[in-house]
This record gives sequence, C-alpha cells and structure tokens, in this order.
Amino acid sequence: MALEEIRENLSEVDGDIRSYLENTGEYYKLQGFKIGMRSMTIFAKMLMLGSIALLALFMLSFAAAYGIGLWLENTFLGFLFVGLFYSLVGIVFYLYRDLLDKPMLKKFSEYYFD
Repeated sequence: MALEEIRENLSEVDGDIRSYLENTGEYYKLQGFKIGMRSMTIFAKMLMLGSIALLALFMLSFAAAYGIGLWLENTFLGFLFVGLFYSLVGIVFYLYRDLLDKPMLKKFSEYYFD
C-alpha cells in the first residue's frame, strides 16, 4: 500500500518535472523571440530615422557651405569651413566616445532585462 502511494507520487513528480521543463523551454523561446524582435524594430527605426536625418544634414550642410561661400565671395572657403567644422565635431565625438557607453548600455539593458 505504501509502496503504491510512493510510486504514484513519483509518477506525478515525474510528470510535473517534464511539464515544467517543456514550459520553461517554451518560455525561453518566447523570451528570445521577444528580445530579438524588439532589437530588430529598434534597429530598423534607427536606420530609417538616421538615414532621413543624414539626408537632411547633407542638404543643410550644402546650403550652409554655399551660403558662407557667397558671403565670403569664395565658394571654396565656404565648403572648406563646413568641412573643418565637421572634422572638429568628429574629433570631439572621438575624444568623448567613452561617455556614450554608459547611457547606451543602460538604455539597451532595459530592453533585455525587462
């Protein structure tokens, strides 16, 4: 009598463990899918907005360079000044690139460890 109860309890435990393992595997698959899709949508948004912003920046830079060139009566100098400005901005971003790591890691860890 006692052995049969133990045997039944063990079979129930075995069934529960199998069910738990199957559900845990499915949960992690869904969690991975969720993280992957969120990452892809963020990447797609950044790519679209970045390309639009880059195109707008290109047009504004061209207009500024041409306007400075007309003001100085030398188009070459206008484009040179705009190019030097972007070179200076690039150097500043390069020097302070480590300051961007912490905010970016914090932002993306919110998406991963929700």
